[in-house]
Amino acid sequence: MQKNDYTPDKVDIAWCPGCGNFSILKSLKQALAELDIPPTKTVLVSGIGQAAKLPHYLKVNFFNGLHGRALPPAAAIKLSNTELTVIAESGDGDMYGEGGNHFIHAIRRNPSIVQIVHNNMVYGLTKGQASPTSQLGLKTALQSAGVTTEPLNPIALAVALNASFVARAFSGDVQMTTDILKKAIKHNGYALVDIFQPCVTFNKTNTFKWFKEHTYSLDTSYNPLNREAAFIKALETDKYPLGIIYINPTKPTFEEVISTKRNSSKPLYSERINFKELNNLIQSMTLKR
Repeated sequence: MQKNDYTPDKVDIAWCPGCGNFSILKSLKQALAELDIPPTKTVLVSGIGQAAKLPHYLKVNFFNGLHGRALPPAAAIKLSNTELTVIAESGDGDMYGEGGNHFIHAIRRNPSIVQIVHNNMVYGLTKGQASPTSQLGLKTALQSAGVTTEPLNPIALAVALNASFVARAFSGDVQMTTDILKKAIKHNGYALVDIFQPCVTFNKTNTFKWFKEHTYSLDTSYNPLNREAAFIKALETDKYPLGIIYINPTKPTFEEVISTKRNSSKPLYSERINFKELNNLIQSMTLKR
């Protein structure tokens, strides 16, 4: 596949000039092309926000849902048809704020989906309010005196919950982001890819320059299979580590567990519905007066 295979014939991109989302879009196209995944076999699921517009700019199947609700339909789509490559993507506010509860339980269930989070440490669509990852002291239109709430550390949270794949990238490094996305897509299980992405309009603190100065790449000696070492890395905030921080390759996936319970390896979409059994189940749950 070529990158152009994922580009719609007509597209009017609404992002601000210089937005970090452009690089994420480029990296995702490149990753899908290099993995030779057909657009017809790819599904993107998003919520609400500037980052959530990304599926509109790709020629793939997509489901654009409610604010913070990208993960449940993504898991359901994968469970229904395991042949699909399913990617949930949205911003830090959508995924960690409104969608924070789904984030936690997606990790627990371990569906074979990728969760891409455009982390610009601010709400971009709604004009620059503090998000769950906004840093202490950041001044916004709403938090005029500066943010007073400790920021969420999604990498540490994911490692603490034993997510099966945890990585962080920076949109300013397209090649690294592409490589990480490829490994996340190939991973069998839930994969979090938190991507630092500057908001050039509403966050004048966490700029491209700031992220370059406050991040570093993990070297080849680092072992992502060591959970304790991964948690220590996740707690580093003076300079944030970039790369694959933690992998648990032995954790069973949501689809594998459900297939065992069903005693069938067939995808759900191929199963015939037994309406008699379904009706009996519904009747058993009906309150009798």
